[in-house]
Amino acid sequence: MSELKSASDTYKGWLFKWTNYIKGYQRRWFVLSNGLLSYYRTQAEMGHTCRGTINLATANITVEDSCNFIISNGGAQTYHLKASSEVERQRWITALELAKAKAVKMQAESDDSADEEPASQTDKTEVQNTLRILTSKVEDLSTCNDLIAKHGTALQRSLSELENLKLPPESSEKIKQVNERATLFRITSNAMINACRDFLLLAQTHSKKWQKALQHEREQRIRLEETLEQLAKQHNNLERAFRGATVLPASSSLSAGSAKGSTGSRDLSDEDDENEFFDAMEDVAEFITVQADSRYHRRTGSNISGASSEGAFEDQILDEQLSSSNTSSSTSTVELASKESKHDRRSHIPDKPNYSLNLWSIMKNCIGKELSKIPMPVNFNEPLSMLQRLTEDLEYHELLDRASKCENALEQLCYVAAFTVSSYSTTIFRTGKPFNPLLGETFELDRMEDEGFRSICEQVSHHPPAAAHHAESKYGWILRQEIAIASKFRGKYLSIMPLGTIHCTFLQSGNHYMWKKVTTTVHNIIVGKLWIDQSGEIDIVNRKTGDKCHLKFAPYSYFSRDVARKVTGVVTDNTGKAHFILSGTWDEKMDYSRVLHSSKGENSAEGRQKTVYETLRGKELWKRHKSPDRADTMYYFSELALTLNELEEGVAPTDSRLRPDQRMMENGRWDEANMEKQRLEEKQRTVRRKRESDISKISEGTTLMELSYRPLWFEKREDPYTKEMVHLYKGGYWEAKEKQDWGLCPDIF
Repeated sequence: MSELKSASDTYKGWLFKWTNYIKGYQRRWFVLSNGLLSYYRTQAEMGHTCRGTINLATANITVEDSCNFIISNGGAQTYHLKASSEVERQRWITALELAKAKAVKMQAESDDSADEEPASQTDKTEVQNTLRILTSKVEDLSTCNDLIAKHGTALQRSLSELENLKLPPESSEKIKQVNERATLFRITSNAMINACRDFLLLAQTHSKKWQKALQHEREQRIRLEETLEQLAKQHNNLERAFRGATVLPASSSLSAGSAKGSTGSRDLSDEDDENEFFDAMEDVAEFITVQADSRYHRRTGSNISGASSEGAFEDQILDEQLSSSNTSSSTSTVELASKESKHDRRSHIPDKPNYSLNLWSIMKNCIGKELSKIPMPVNFNEPLSMLQRLTEDLEYHELLDRASKCENALEQLCYVAAFTVSSYSTTIFRTGKPFNPLLGETFELDRMEDEGFRSICEQVSHHPPAAAHHAESKYGWILRQEIAIASKFRGKYLSIMPLGTIHCTFLQSGNHYMWKKVTTTVHNIIVGKLWIDQSGEIDIVNRKTGDKCHLKFAPYSYFSRDVARKVTGVVTDNTGKAHFILSGTWDEKMDYSRVLHSSKGENSAEGRQKTVYETLRGKELWKRHKSPDRADTMYYFSELALTLNELEEGVAPTDSRLRPDQRMMENGRWDEANMEKQRLEEKQRTVRRKRESDISKISEGTTLMELSYRPLWFEKREDPYTKEMVHLYKGGYWEAKEKQDWGLCPDIF
């Protein structure tokens, strides 16, 4: 029996948590406090090792049966829990619902103050100055009291003398009334002064306690900051020392060390989806690829099996498409010469200023907060918005152009997979944070004349931040996505998890592909050089045919003997038969190999039976473009990224190119950009408060939908494939641009 304890708003107790299919449910110690549900293996771990935490403010609580319930925050984390009895489950559900309601309320109240600056270091001086002024004012009141008492006594004496004089009855009566009023005035003044003295005494007594408590908290915070910074430096030194250490030549020693490191790292978490990427854990390949004998490449279709004949034919088609695309690009140079003069785009931007800024001094106040609510100066940004970064997914749009010409759906899937991987190639050195778009902000990229596509993005939600994107091409493909960002800042690294599904439709064949993005991790947030890694798995599914491509982005590991940033993939049909193997890196290139046949190999050391694929020689499917000259001084922008913020005529007044703080940062005026950024954020908060105030004053006959914010170019409706409520492009933007009719656009800048 697990025992539930409660102390104020904290609940503690034992629950059973689902870990995996091998271990099943495991007993864990759960702690509910301040809207956060954390768990540990034992109560003794509470002081040093937390196995996982979920924020109830954004979580959904679902009851399965009498003892089981689920807590999920939208896909990033999901806890399957089981209580020992129905009564205990109900106690936990009640406590969780109350904690969630309180967390949601606190989050709403903190929205307006989330961007405020941290407390000033002169708080103590300000408190002392305030007390000094308060004491001075009370002394002034005391002086006034003495004067009132002195003049009041003199007034009463004069009135008494007047009463003793022989005056007419009417005058005596009036003097008596004045004397009574003077006495009342004196009594009231004395009461007021006594109350002021009591207040001063109380303030002086408690101010000393407040100052001591405040000073104690400051000292504790400084000690904590120094300890964290020291730990981060020690960790960085250990990493450097480890990198410089000599690796043992014996393969058995390395394998044993890797196995122990892998076991030790897996002890820190119960599930694969919660594992942190520790350096000692080497990723294990899911399959083995063996290149076929060279004689297969010389055989004709009649000399090989039917599958091989088909493979040789399809291989030839892919080669022809690659060569034809290269030929067409060279032959179209003369044809596009006139257009290049019309669309002569810039190839450089002002160099990035060398401003020094202490990252730790800002990030130490942000541990445990949502990234979208952390007030960040532009020093950590790059002069592009999140909408423009989303548009950068189209850097290698020619892959989709080639895919639209494929008659075979499996070949088409190879190009779509290469396009998916290529979208990460621009992030290898891009450690700057893009600007958070304002609600209603848009970005268009019209390359229909010279490159055959155009796209439109709009920020459709602010809390949580979400952007909708729609792109279309004259070559017969449509790409759409709605992406929201979930982030975790753990002090040393930052994990960025895009939430949402990407859809790509080819009009001629009717093939509809769906996939999600992998997790991006920014390492060495506090100490050391920032570096980025992509990790996770992607399933690209063709909803029409059932074909699937499974891509795996291997996390970086010091012990791995594979190439860094490795990506592998298998393209299978609806029966599960493999047809193509994809391999490469997400920052350089991807190759494809035709599968001749597959077989089951021997069991590996991990106890899993790997599949062995015999393939033809690999051929290049995609390769990253060369970086522009002096890219390191221009935020490591690619050729496309350099042109995204270039001013263009006729764009909507809400376009990211017209955002003033972003433009100031690009021009090197960072101090002005910081002030302008604060002005825009405050303007957005003011508009939101007014909208919330209007909603609170809903009159009869007015629905909430009529008053809540609605995007201009996208509308929220059910996705026909995922059955989720998403924002889909409703049309009208390009028609409005042609007419230059922007009357419906809000004033956000």
